[in-house]
Amino acid sequence: MNRKTALAAAVAATLTLSTAAVATAQSPAKVNGSGPAGTGFQSMSADSRQAAVATADREAEDTAKALGLGSDERLVAKDVLVDTDGARHVRYNRTYRGLPVIGGDLVVHRAKDGRIASSTFAHEGAISVATTSPRLTAQDAAATAQRGARHIKSAQTTGQDSSQLVIWASGKFTTLAYRSTVTGEGDAGPASREAVVVDAVSGAVLDTWEIHQEVSGTGNGVLVGQVALETTQASSGYQLTDPTRGSTTVYDAYASPQTNPSQNAKLFTKSTNAWGNGATTSRESAAVDAAYGLAMTWDYFKNTFNRSGIRNDGRGARAYVHVDNNLQNAFYDDTCFCMSFGDGNAQNSNIPLTELDVTGHEMAHGVTAATANLNYSGESGGLNEATSDIFGTMVEFYSNNSTDPGDYYIGEKLGMGTSMRRMDNPASDGKSLGCWTSQASTVDVHYSSGIGNHFFYLAAEGTGAKTIGGKSHNGTPCNNDSFAGIGKDKAAAIWYRALTTYMTSTTNYTQARTATLNAAADLYGANSQERYIVSKAWAAVSVGTALPDPGSTPAPTPTPTTPTTPGNALANGGFEQGGAGWTQSANDITNSTLALPHGGSWYAWMLGAGQTHSESLSQSNVKVPATGNPKLTFWLQTTTQESGPTAYDTLKVNVNGTTLATYSNANASASYVQRTVDLSAFRGQTVKLEFAGQEDPYLATVFLLDDVSIG
Repeated sequence: MNRKTALAAAVAATLTLSTAAVATAQSPAKVNGSGPAGTGFQSMSADSRQAAVATADREAEDTAKALGLGSDERLVAKDVLVDTDGARHVRYNRTYRGLPVIGGDLVVHRAKDGRIASSTFAHEGAISVATTSPRLTAQDAAATAQRGARHIKSAQTTGQDSSQLVIWASGKFTTLAYRSTVTGEGDAGPASREAVVVDAVSGAVLDTWEIHQEVSGTGNGVLVGQVALETTQASSGYQLTDPTRGSTTVYDAYASPQTNPSQNAKLFTKSTNAWGNGATTSRESAAVDAAYGLAMTWDYFKNTFNRSGIRNDGRGARAYVHVDNNLQNAFYDDTCFCMSFGDGNAQNSNIPLTELDVTGHEMAHGVTAATANLNYSGESGGLNEATSDIFGTMVEFYSNNSTDPGDYYIGEKLGMGTSMRRMDNPASDGKSLGCWTSQASTVDVHYSSGIGNHFFYLAAEGTGAKTIGGKSHNGTPCNNDSFAGIGKDKAAAIWYRALTTYMTSTTNYTQARTATLNAAADLYGANSQERYIVSKAWAAVSVGTALPDPGSTPAPTPTPTTPTTPGNALANGGFEQGGAGWTQSANDITNSTLALPHGGSWYAWMLGAGQTHSESLSQSNVKVPATGNPKLTFWLQTTTQESGPTAYDTLKVNVNGTTLATYSNANASASYVQRTVDLSAFRGQTVKLEFAGQEDPYLATVFLLDDVSIG
């Protein structure tokens, strides 16, 4: 049998298995319904946070059992947020037989009495792999990673240490893999870095993403004017270290390479406490811009969200200015807990890349890494970039600096025309997406970020033309809707709570909608206008539909009857009442945003385990019509990792134990296809209808089933 050893392109394109998350049903309590915008979280000192994380670690074993994880899995607490009412949100990473699980992160939501109320998974269920003994050596994986890099040229690795054995979890797919780091020429310059995940058994490249989260362009400059700076007094004068913000420190990199900005670096020191001259003739001027931007970002997160620094531990990061030569980039690197800023080049008159919203953007990457840790590829990568644009913009508003007034233009002082990106009109640059499409997971993350940026602008400011910060803005929706926004502070509070409480590493745009709706319900109530506008803003960028307006009188909700659809002999054929009427072996009926329904919000997901597995979904006592030509109709979407015409994985339609139709991986389809089965032989009978799925030991096939009808 000829089997594919890599994820089939159809699976990646239609099911987005590499960027999916599963969220359990939420009924969140309203924790902050009035007063100024906030997140509903308690303020925590570094010691109290450390104690909370230690408690979560002690609970980890029992938590893993409660969640149904396997005996070879362990949970490692990463962070804890505590609501004002005492409820906790614990973010865990997972290991399997001691190996880190990429895509295994999850959040456990505990009520104030300590019980587990719900949970949010990047990968649903227990981890299971056939072996933890790789066929490939680390050197083999490194060589494959060099060939498989997509974002950089002439990729190189640094030897065996550059490849780490991990478990790769993507959707329902899990395998033993190596995570390798390669360097080479790319968007971030000659020392760009890229992560490459290689199957440790087959050698297939499973995924790649850039490690540097950068603002790329031809220039980036800041003119913050006269500002106040907090510094540290030393024996010989002063140091550019801010003791009030975790000892955030700014260094002169003296052209140190991007891969090691500390190589030639020296701390900025001076005999007097006056820094820079407002021009690039002084090396201190860029340092002032960076120090001020980092201080404003720290203050914004602290005063708005009770967050003490990037990792919420009170520790300040390092910043390096004058990195490399002619570097047209700025980036955050979590491995060194530092930010790097280049000086630009002749194309932008060598303006340093230290603009206020760019500095906030880079520091926000650190906050994302410390919380949801959104993968820097596919739709999750777009959300990662959008998060930094959102909070970089909010820092610009918060700073209230007259030389750089708040607006929704990103990098407007970079010497790149009007801006580098626009949140009100992302498509204005000719590259960014302002509306969600099926191609959102395939474009550069800086361009797919436009969907999240556009959502945020519309949620905050609403539709229509207006002037903000002296610049023209026009919130044009993708669906011709018209509505007022909830204000930028409330929109940012919702986004922050969604990021820190509900998003995981693989969250995509559909799941981000769910996360923000949960966050809005937490903060303002499930029937609040704020939550309604959030749904309107997502619909305005082609993600989901708007909720009913809580301000209007809703029509009475009819009581479901059997059958639920006129002319349908089945009860709940569209699954919109969940599992009502059906018997299921594996909780197949779901409203998970991991995939899309054909209609409504619920559908049945069958198989997809990639190993020997069977599932069934059935309904008994179904009365087949006694007249005419009765038939079974349903909508089926099949995505698979298999290849060729051989039926390895099957879904059978059985009536009273007789198989009437069989569908398999050979029937793969990019979208839902309507299927019809003749039931004339059962005219007038009461029957049992069963969908029976069977998967072989290799590679996954997923059958999505919806809108089932007998009539």
